[in-house]
Amino acid sequence: MQNSGMDRNRYILETHNLLKRFGGLVAVNNVSLKVERNKVTMLMGPNGAGKSTFVNVCTGVLKPDGGKVIFDGKDITGYPPHEVYRLGFVRTFQIPEPFMGLTVLENVLVALKNPGEHPLKAPIKMFWIKEEEKNIERAFEILESVGLDNQWDQVASSLGAGQLKMLEVARALATDAKLIALDEPIGGTDPKYAGDILSYIRGLLDKWDVTFLLIEHRIDIALPYADYVYVMDRGTLIAEGLPDEVANNPKVIEVYIGE
Repeated sequence: MQNSGMDRNRYILETHNLLKRFGGLVAVNNVSLKVERNKVTMLMGPNGAGKSTFVNVCTGVLKPDGGKVIFDGKDITGYPPHEVYRLGFVRTFQIPEPFMGLTVLENVLVALKNPGEHPLKAPIKMFWIKEEEKNIERAFEILESVGLDNQWDQVASSLGAGQLKMLEVARALATDAKLIALDEPIGGTDPKYAGDILSYIRGLLDKWDVTFLLIEHRIDIALPYADYVYVMDRGTLIAEGLPDEVANNPKVIEVYIGE
């Protein structure tokens, strides 16, 4: 029992034999993994390996056909997405989905809690003005952490692909997320900027007391930024370990060379 308690403190996310089928296709096949707090855990694999489906099951977008999802010591198996989000498990998407007509700052402010949105408090400025000022300060602090403070007044639609990915991270931080699942944060971005994105992510760990589950298939770029790595292929975990161990694993090499 003591070890179980220690695991709950050490690992913010655990899955036990997680299973998801689509008809005869087993997209997630009894996947068990652990995500350590304040670390970057990477889930990698070629396209179609089941990585995004795994995240969708963990975050309630899809219902599992078996297994368990434990988040922050709580069994959240089958919870709806809004409940998972409320508990602090937030995800970003391969295609960023900010409010394109709002500025960068406004996109972050929308994610912050604001008492001025309360119907009874909204008409009376004194009830919310100080909180609004604090939110603006916090939003700028978040934007600086992700390298977007100089773009604060730009409309989101004017940003490049990499900047849009970082705006998604900023919005997730604004929700006080404990765990952020990043679905291919360097996908579709300029390779020169990909390293910057991953460097910013590592720099956020201690400052914001956050944990990242990094979903990627670009092993060449992303692997050096991870603390621990799991590899999926065709729905099944085929390897796990430290980045160097995984990079030299014969099964992993076979999957990527075969791809």
